[in-house]
Formats: sequence, C-alpha cells, structure tokens
Amino acid sequence: MMKTGFARVDITPPTGLSLMGYPHYDRFNTGAHDPLYAACMYLDNGENAVAMVTLDLLYFSKPYVMKVRELAEEKCGIKGENIMITCTHTHSGPRTYKIVADDDPETAEPKRDAYVEDIIVKIADVIAEAKNTAFDGEFAYNVALCGAEQGVGGNRRMPGGPHDPLVSVMAIKDGSDNVRGVLVNYALHPTFIHEWENNCTADYPAYVKMQIEETYPTALSGFGQGASGNQSSRYYRNGESFDEAERVGRAIGKAACEAIAKMKWLSDIEIKTASATMAIELRDFGPIELLEKQVEHDTAVYKELYAKYGKSEKREEYLLWQNANLKCLGSENKLSYARMIKNGEKLDRYEDESPIEIQAFNLSGLCVVGVPGEMFVEYALYVKAMAGFGMVIFNETTNGCLPGYVHTPEALTYGGYETDTSVIAEKFGQHVVEKILDTVEKIK
Repeated sequence: MMKTGFARVDITPPTGLSLMGYPHYDRFNTGAHDPLYAACMYLDNGENAVAMVTLDLLYFSKPYVMKVRELAEEKCGIKGENIMITCTHTHSGPRTYKIVADDDPETAEPKRDAYVEDIIVKIADVIAEAKNTAFDGEFAYNVALCGAEQGVGGNRRMPGGPHDPLVSVMAIKDGSDNVRGVLVNYALHPTFIHEWENNCTADYPAYVKMQIEETYPTALSGFGQGASGNQSSRYYRNGESFDEAERVGRAIGKAACEAIAKMKWLSDIEIKTASATMAIELRDFGPIELLEKQVEHDTAVYKELYAKYGKSEKREEYLLWQNANLKCLGSENKLSYARMIKNGEKLDRYEDESPIEIQAFNLSGLCVVGVPGEMFVEYALYVKAMAGFGMVIFNETTNGCLPGYVHTPEALTYGGYETDTSVIAEKFGQHVVEKILDTVEKIK
C-alpha cells in the first residue's frame, strides 16, 4: 500500500502589509476575514514521490519556489523537481513582489521581504510534515460540473464564451475510510472581494474548503486555480460581497463533495514526473506617442461614464463604467511597460521568471499540469482534449508567474484589459501548449 499525507499551515500576513490584486488601489492589511493557508498533499508509491502544494496567494515567484524546493529537500529528502507549488490567485492576499505602481519601497520592501522569508520556511516545513506524518492510505480523483446551471461564472471577455465548468478533485483517505486530504481545481478568478476590502481573504476558495471540511470533518483541503485568465464572475455574480463569494464557493465545494462520493479508490498508484523550460516571449507595443494618446482617450471615456453611472445601482450601468475603467488601467499599464523597455529598466516578472517551468505528473492515469501565469481557458481546454489522459488537472499560477496574461491571438486583435496589461507575445500561448504536450508525452 502507498504512503499518503496531507498537512496545512497558516500563512496569514501581519497587519500593515500591502495587499495584491488591484494594483491601482493602495490597500494595507488591517486584519483577516479568513485565514490564508499553505496546504500540501504527499504521495509515495515506494519508487517515486510527489508533493503538491497550494497557497492562498495571488502569485509565488519562481525564485521563491526554488528556495522552498531546496529547503524541503534538505528537510525531508523529497526531490525538488517533484514539488509543484500552485496558488489560489486570491486578489486579497499579501503582496509578495514589487509591481509598476508600487508603494514607497523604503517602507514596503522590508515588510514584504520578512513575510516572504517567513512563509518560505513555513511552506518547506508543511511539505516535510506531509511526508513525515504520511500513513498507509488510498488515492482517488474525479470531476464534477459546476457552471451556469449553478449561477457560477464563466468568460469575462465574452459573456457565454469559452469556459471550463469542471471541478477537478484529488483526495486521499486512511485505512479507516476517513477522507484526510482534498485538493480542488477550478477556473474562476477570485474577485468577488474587490478594492474596497482591506482585510486579507482567500475569497471564494475559502468557502470551497469550508464546504468540503464540513462535509468531511476528518479532512483538510486546498485549492488550485485553473486556466482563469479570461474567466471571472463579472457577468454572472449577484454582487461583490462575502455573501456572494460564499454562495459560489459552497456551490463549487458541493460539486467537489459529489465527486469525492463517487471516487474509485486506489491503494497503489503509478507516479511519473517530467518538466521542461522555455523562454518568455515578449511583444512589441509600438510607438510610445500612440500609447500616450490611447491613455488620454481611454481616461476621458472612463471619466465620462463614471460621472454618468458611477453611483448607479443598475448592473448594466455599473458594467459600462467598470469595463471602461479596466480598459483605462490596461492602457496605463501598457504605456508603463513600453517606457520601461525603452529606458532599459528591469521588467517585473520577466528577468526573475524566465525561463519558465512546465511541470507534469502522471498519477495512475491522472495528468496534473503546472504552468506559471494566467492562461486563457482555450489553452487548457485544448490540453485537456489532446493530452491523451482520462482526466487532466490544469494548474495555472504554478511554480512562478508571468508578466501578464497568456492571451490568444484573437484576443489581441480586439484588445481589452487582459491583453493591454500583458507583455506576452502573440504566439507565446501556442508555444506553451506545444511544450506542455511534449512534456506530457514523457509521462505516458
């Protein structure tokens, strides 16, 4: 029988730390609405072992991932290349790196550095704990549906456009048939809680985990983000509130519990791992003069719409000014990046993150893929269809981050927030998919 383990540790930030997710709004943590966690599932078949970690953070940079792997290998012997670290992508978690529109670095960076150093140790410790407390157990995986029929979000660029309604679940249980650990994956931006909130929160994934742990009291759980670059609740939610985050989180959690109830448990599994690297490909933004005119135009449109509808409680009028706001923010970011490139300045999430890592696990017919950055859902759907596995879990924001969304060429032709804030080249997403499928071939 195989060894399985699951452990979790609190990584809630101290008060005063800057929060990430809405870069044009200054937010400093005043407390915690719900605790943020690092959770780890450990699987060992006697010949090979893997550790899959989830973090309640927006991103976790590649240099930090490498430090965790090195420290975890020292502590418990698990191979660093067999550790996958993914994020929930909550937009109300602590800032872990500097961005273009940053607060005063003299006061911000020491706080960030101290917090990051602390959680690097905590994450390595929770990996070691999952291994050191492992027990003879069983492993299983399954999927369930949760989408429009439950009033849960989809495509935020094209209402009714491509989306992934699959709730993907991995679980372990002990010899007494107690479910002890659960990892859930779902593609939906955690943006129910917006810039008005100064308490850190995991957003809707907190309620996914709450629902699972109420249903299975012996279990701990974690959440990994699917390909949500163009997926959010924008056109589907009933408001921006904790009540709505709970409604959606619990709906996803209930679907996960349905998947667990129908699982076929395995007392031993095959474990194969592979990884590959590739350089980040950057786009050309064109003349700065045109970008400046675009910012001027988009700012004027946003101000006009906000003046008309900023106080409106009508959903369609709110979307008019909010979408204009996002367009404006995207144009501002595009101009900032173009100026940085022209001036030879260090580009956020490029030098530290390139080359990126593509990681893949084969767990007895389940393919778990990890890629950095925010991927448009079309890429994940293609990988799931073409990988040749009965089930594929696609973890984005994994083992690092990227300088913007990995958009489709079609999306780039008509622009918008996701493409305007990205320095990623037009065909980079296609090349990532090709690298994923090449890597997956190695573990079949």
